Amino acid sequence: MVDPKTEERAIGLARQAVELVESDRAEEGSRALREAAVLAPEAEQVKAAFSQVQQYLQGRDALRSLCEDFTRQKDVTAGRKALRYLEDLGTTSREDVVAECLQLMAEDDVSYEQDIRDNITACLLRRYSAARAHLANQLQRSAVPTFREFYTRGDGSANGIIAALLDQTAWPSQSSQESCEKDAFLLFVAKLMESGHDDDARAIRGVAGLLTAKAEKLQRLVDEETFDVILASLDNRLPLAVRSQATLATAKYLEVSQEKGQKFLSNFITTKVTTHTNEDLVLAFSAAAAVFPLVPSVASALFLTEGFLPSLIPLLEKKAKSGAVEQAALEMLSSACIDSACREAIARYCSDWLYSIVKNSSEDGPGKAAVILAKIKSAPSATGVDKISTLQASNGDDADIITMLRTLLIEGSDMKQQSSIEGLAYASRQPKVKEKLAKDRKFLDKLLRIPEEDFMKPSSVFGTLTIINNLAEYMPVLSEEQKRLTQLKAYANASQNELEPDPLDDDAHATARCRSLIDAGVVPFLIVVNKSFLTKTLSTPSLGLVCKILLSLSKTSSFRSILAQQGSVPLLLKTYESCQGSSPTDTQSRHFSAQALARILISVDPNLAFKSSGTPPLTSAIRPLLSLLSDNSSISPDGPKDLLPTFEALLALTNLVSGPSLEAAEAVVRSSLSTIDDLLLSNDTLIQRATTELVCNLMTCPAGIASFADESKPAARRMHILLALADSEDLPTRRAAGGALAMVTEFDGALQEILGRVRGVQILLELCRDEDEGCVHRGVVCLRNLVAGDGEIRQKGRASIKAAHGIEILKDVLKKSRNSAVLEVGVDALKGLIE
Repeated sequence: MVDPKTEERAIGLARQAVELVESDRAEEGSRALREAAVLAPEAEQVKAAFSQVQQYLQGRDALRSLCEDFTRQKDVTAGRKALRYLEDLGTTSREDVVAECLQLMAEDDVSYEQDIRDNITACLLRRYSAARAHLANQLQRSAVPTFREFYTRGDGSANGIIAALLDQTAWPSQSSQESCEKDAFLLFVAKLMESGHDDDARAIRGVAGLLTAKAEKLQRLVDEETFDVILASLDNRLPLAVRSQATLATAKYLEVSQEKGQKFLSNFITTKVTTHTNEDLVLAFSAAAAVFPLVPSVASALFLTEGFLPSLIPLLEKKAKSGAVEQAALEMLSSACIDSACREAIARYCSDWLYSIVKNSSEDGPGKAAVILAKIKSAPSATGVDKISTLQASNGDDADIITMLRTLLIEGSDMKQQSSIEGLAYASRQPKVKEKLAKDRKFLDKLLRIPEEDFMKPSSVFGTLTIINNLAEYMPVLSEEQKRLTQLKAYANASQNELEPDPLDDDAHATARCRSLIDAGVVPFLIVVNKSFLTKTLSTPSLGLVCKILLSLSKTSSFRSILAQQGSVPLLLKTYESCQGSSPTDTQSRHFSAQALARILISVDPNLAFKSSGTPPLTSAIRPLLSLLSDNSSISPDGPKDLLPTFEALLALTNLVSGPSLEAAEAVVRSSLSTIDDLLLSNDTLIQRATTELVCNLMTCPAGIASFADESKPAARRMHILLALADSEDLPTRRAAGGALAMVTEFDGALQEILGRVRGVQILLELCRDEDEGCVHRGVVCLRNLVAGDGEIRQKGRASIKAAHGIEILKDVLKKSRNSAVLEVGVDALKGLIE
């Protein structure tokens, strides 16, 4: 047994040993630890300190020795081990070791195994603040040599410069950080200006990275020459890695510089175009194509400059031998289609040339030209659709364009397939194109397989979903007022074609197209797409299209069981949960998901739609369906609220709560009783009927009964409404209300309310005299419940029925009815009155 004082001294020595080792005094620390081990070898704190020191020394020595062996002994295996060590152990290494390792990467022959050297440097700078602080210190002391050293080492090291510059904790002061940021930005720009394109991606990445993070401070360093170099990096012949970073830098600079940047941009494009050299034309057209989505107003103003388009086609025809000029021009025209005025101008001046490209050109030209023609023919015009159609009527056949785009999709490379999808996304708005594509099974099979093979490309997914949505979409059902407004708009646009809808857009043709999509496997495809959203690769607009497509597919009742079998119910629940934002797109997507879910659950047994495993549980559908009861997203700007989603939700809820489990019914009562109260008083007959049917099914659960029979004021009000509905002129409403009364009158609280109403008993007797046998049965059951048994309420009930000539009415029912259930219950009720 160790003396307490001795153990306390040993623990103190152990703590001191850890501190000494961590202060790079390993020898003194080891000595203190050995003394502690002699004094109290079994003490837990001593053992823990020994383990901590051992692990620290092993880690420190391992990383540094591996880096030393790699750089000084030229041991490639050691370099690979060091890289794996960094990736595996993360930030466990000491600051002094990290700094030493970073310094070792600059020693001896820096060209030896430069890729490994670059990767180790990048890993150190990415993961360790000590490495970034070390680099920051070097940049302060000698910015240019340090920049050159890390830049030439590789992409990872160059990225590390940006990481160090943007890490505020790595710098002693804000002024020193900002000074080095400016120096590094100018050095990246200088590298970009150097002749050749070997390291363009590295240089423009540095420019874009710093400009994006510190645009307000660095914009002053961007003069016209500097911006010209950035714009030149938009050259469509350069790799995508270069162009994407150049686009990012351009967008950020135009955002912060406003008129100054726009002037630089105009000067660049105008100057290049006026030289008429192939090289300058490619640069000008490439820049214009890239900036159209960024600053459409500026780009369109340049594009629509008087004389530009009329002179463009003769210039392109003169440059016909230059494929690079042609490709750049096509990309510019395609981007320009974002603007309606530009589309009309392209249609007027460029259609003939585009058709000639489709028929006579080679390489990528025909595909790109077909995409542009699809855009200008299919996109809405600012001044009327017929104007563009007339302008192009003699230029070529639409079928040629569609055939070209179809061939590119089925047989082309990845890039050509993307172009095809973009063009068909526009062209498939036309009814005759929809029909052609929907009947082409080979096309559909290829279309639905592309994103499954590579759904990491959001642009391809959005284009594909747009095509599917166009094929599946039904024409909206318009009220008479909306029809009149549509006609007035058509007259105002002088568009006779808009007055009469195309027969190919009617419901029968849309249903056939939906059937083709389902047969081709559209639901499994949408499930794959939704998975990509959950991994953050699918945009919110794309998810909105998924919801809209499912809504269209679910419109036809005969398709709903197929949709359920293929997994659309879990898919819709996931899409609903994924759209929880407050944007209009998210709100609309939730609405579409909920309505599609409602449609399917109207026609499908809930026990078949939800797996027996309980994942997802049946009750997970309650919240989306209830959202439709009070959802305002179906309110049209040109008219009143569309009540169809509410009606469908009520029917789905009625079906959902009809199962043997009471859990769904209890959830509905808990969550939406006040909303149901309001809907029972709806002026719309169908809504009132569907709500009453839902209430009838809710009477199977205790919470539903309690809401009408617990003798509270709200329950009394509901019983009053239910009695009134039992006297409705609408037979299904009357029958449903009678069914609810038949169940709730088993409880004294409900009987008390009926007897307390002036016409309460009279309404039950009227049910017994109804022409509908179902209503008669329900009325007789209510009377039986009112008189069966003892107690004050039953005595009062018997008296009230007798006073209203109930015995005679019951006898008349028994004489006329041939229904055994009615006769059996009627006899019981009559006995209760006579006894």
